[in-house]
Amino acid sequence: MTYTTATLDPSTWDAFADLVERNNGVYGGCWCIGYHPECRQRIDYRQAKRDRVLADAAHAALVLDETGSAQGWCQYGDPEELSAIKHRREYDKEPPPLPDWRITCVFVDKRHRGQGVARTAVAAALDQIAERGGGLVEAISETTAGRQAVGRFLFSGTVELLEDLGFERIRQVGKHAWIVSRRIEPRGGRP
Repeated sequence: MTYTTATLDPSTWDAFADLVERNNGVYGGCWCIGYHPECRQRIDYRQAKRDRVLADAAHAALVLDETGSAQGWCQYGDPEELSAIKHRREYDKEPPPLPDWRITCVFVDKRHRGQGVARTAVAAALDQIAERGGGLVEAISETTAGRQAVGRFLFSGTVELLEDLGFERIRQVGKHAWIVSRRIEPRGGRP
């Protein structure tokens, strides 16, 4: 299958919304709002995500199939946009340098897993970050080497995937969770 990538913006909202709706709101209705400051508030997560997209306050790289249907994404944003992080207590014990960007969510439709969609999504997100001025990118992800990992816990990609894309392990913050980071050089585009 051939995939293309796109930026999550008002023109791609419908493709993103279709992917989320096909997948039970992704993990029961999160709408990938779980890392935004408004998470856990009594709000309509779908509408909150849409409002963020319309305001250019939610960022993601979408992976589209040949029909234009989204089959995966990689969410990224600055630390203010994505202020909630996994393993916060352990993270804060010895925080790394504040990143310019965070990758917090990588999702692939279950019918398209194992086809390179996650890799394509993360690579596209890194390209979009470069176009937005680059900088230090951080993720907190899980290792899978030597163990059978449950897919629903791998929503931020895997350490192995991120290492393949140039990230380095910084510090372990959970049994299988690591802070990883990579510096992205700026490339054209917007600051």
